[in-house]
Amino acid sequence: MTAATEEPTGVAAHRFGPGLGFALLSALSFGASGTLASGLLRADWTPALAVTLRITIGALALLPFTLRALHRRWHLLRENAWVIGLYGAFAVGLAQTCYFFAIERIPVGPALLIEYIAPIAVLLWQWAVHHQRPTRLIVLGTIVAFAGLLLVLGLTTDTPLDPIGVLWASFGMLGAAGFFILSARPDTGLPPMALAGGGLAVGSVVLWVMGLTGLLTFGAGQASAHYGVWDVPSWVALLALGLVTAALAYSAGIAATRRLGSRLASFVGLIEVVIAFGYAWLLLGQVPGGVQALGAVLLLGGVALVKLGEPDD
Repeated sequence: MTAATEEPTGVAAHRFGPGLGFALLSALSFGASGTLASGLLRADWTPALAVTLRITIGALALLPFTLRALHRRWHLLRENAWVIGLYGAFAVGLAQTCYFFAIERIPVGPALLIEYIAPIAVLLWQWAVHHQRPTRLIVLGTIVAFAGLLLVLGLTTDTPLDPIGVLWASFGMLGAAGFFILSARPDTGLPPMALAGGGLAVGSVVLWVMGLTGLLTFGAGQASAHYGVWDVPSWVALLALGLVTAALAYSAGIAATRRLGSRLASFVGLIEVVIAFGYAWLLLGQVPGGVQALGAVLLLGGVALVKLGEPDD
């Protein structure tokens, strides 16, 4: 493997600031997906149709930016068709589809926890493929971050989990890990906007095929989505899902991962679960408890330790 294809082991100061900004923007965008979708689910929309429309709207929104990014560089699309295909299939299609199959069999909390194990999969990938052995601070940060994640999600262990559901959630976790690994590749020359737009397009095709063949359940609900004391037109909620939690979230996530590398970006992405609770507090009146607040502090502390443990360039 040449040096050009290896991921950098550290994050220079001039890349860390912008990378962190993009990562937080991505987390803010992704974190709104659960709250926005909950209003549609309360209005009897099926989760599968809501997320398929979310990804489709996101792909359409990014289409002009994708075309502009590839202007006079169409060879990049041909040369990187496999990267775009894998990104759409794994980071978008696999992660979304397997999550739906998982929550049909196990509670949402454990399913989310398994999906958020993705940073560990990224660590193992870098160790096995790029020979980047994690430092002690990174290992400590991983333990602290996941202890915080357990507290934030408020998981209990008194209910046995369906092994098939756990398996589906694990496949979804691999899809989430694929998002960071594929987004971080610096050697393709593919603009982030082109990867985001192309990946969302592939992912939307995967989800539509799954739905139209009956593997996912599609069903439209009421004309208004319900958020606490507010009702908004369902089309407004769908547009917000597509534009904010798909188009903006995926493009910002790729920009962040290109600057931070897949390892650090995957840990910063854990902040998404804290942000999701914030949205639920503001829009749905779901106030987090003290244990969840402590978990958020631990999670942020774990991310900081991972950053401190990053080797210098």
